[in-house]
Amino acid sequence: MTATICGTGSYIPSYTMDNHEIAGMVDTSDEWIQERTGIVRRHIIQNETTVSMAAEAGRRALENGGVSAEEVDLILVSTISSNLILPCAACEVQKELGAVNATCFDLSAACTGFVLAYNTAMAYLFGGMYRTALVIGSESLSNLTNWKDRGTCILFGDGAGAAVIRLDASDKSVLESDGRSYLPVTHSDGGRGEALTCKSRHDFNGLTGEKHRHCPEDMMDASYYMQMDGQAVFKFAVKSVPEVIGEVLKLNRVDTRDISYYIMHQANQRIVEAVAKRLGEPMEKFPMNLKEYGNTSSASIPILLDEMNRKGRLKKGQKIVLAGFGAGLTWGASIVEWRR
Repeated sequence: MTATICGTGSYIPSYTMDNHEIAGMVDTSDEWIQERTGIVRRHIIQNETTVSMAAEAGRRALENGGVSAEEVDLILVSTISSNLILPCAACEVQKELGAVNATCFDLSAACTGFVLAYNTAMAYLFGGMYRTALVIGSESLSNLTNWKDRGTCILFGDGAGAAVIRLDASDKSVLESDGRSYLPVTHSDGGRGEALTCKSRHDFNGLTGEKHRHCPEDMMDASYYMQMDGQAVFKFAVKSVPEVIGEVLKLNRVDTRDISYYIMHQANQRIVEAVAKRLGEPMEKFPMNLKEYGNTSSASIPILLDEMNRKGRLKKGQKIVLAGFGAGLTWGASIVEWRR
C-alpha cells in the first residue's frame, strides 16, 4: 500500500512589488535586500484572498493529477492569514471546487505548516480513513506585514501551493524495501516563540468592553503585525534544520547520496546556503525561488514543488526531503519518493 503525490498546483498573484518599491517606503536598497536575503521581488494580492488562491491552487493540482473534485475526501489548508475565521478556509475551498465528499479543516503552524499538513494527510491515508487528500498552503502575508518595519516588510509575499496525495491500496509495494513507509520528524519549542509573533486583531471583548491591551482603534499597533527577531530566527534555522534533516534520514536509513533535492521553506537564501554547507551537500540539491516570491510561509514549499514538477525536474524514483521551519517555534522534515 502506498500514498504518493499525484498532482501539484500553485497560484501566484500577478501584482509584483520589487525591492526598489520597498526602498521607497523604508530605509533600504535593492542591493541591501538582495545581499541579505536573495529576494528581488514579491507578489502581493489585489483582488485575491487566501481562500481564492487556495481554491485555484487546489484546482490546478487536481487537474495536474487527473483527479476529480468528487474523489477528494480530505482537504487540509495550512494558513496563518485566512480572510475568514468562520467557516474555515478548507470548507470554502471545498465549496469552490465542488469537493462534496471531503472532510475539511485548517492547520496553523506558519512556515512549517505545509510539512505538518502533509504529515497529517499521510497519517489519515495510511490509517485507512481517507483515500485522496488535497493539501494546500495559502498565505496573504501582506495583510500581516508592517510596511514601515524594514526588518520584515522586505521578506514576505503572497501565494498558494497545493498537492494531491492518493492512497493506492492495490499496490503492495512500499516506499522502503524493508516494509516501512517513510516516517517524518517534527519538533516544537514554544519556549522560544517570542522570536516570531503576531497578535490577533480579535483581541477584544465586544460584550464587556474589556481590553486585553489594546482596543480596536489601536490595532494599528505594531504588535498586531508580524514581529521578528531576525538574528534569533536565523540562528535557530541554521542549527535546527540540518539537525532535523539528519534525524529524518537516520530514522529511515536513507543516505544523503540517495536524496535528489531538499525542498526547504523559502525564508532566506543565506539560511538555505548555511543548511547545505552544514549537511555537506551541493547547492544544486537545494532549489530556490525566493528571488521571485520572497517568503510565502506555508505556501513556499508547495509552490516550489509545483514549479519543479511542471518543469520536469522531478523524476520517478527520486527521493526528496521537504523541510520547514518557522514560528512556534516549529520545524520538521519528511521524505517523499516521487512516483509520477
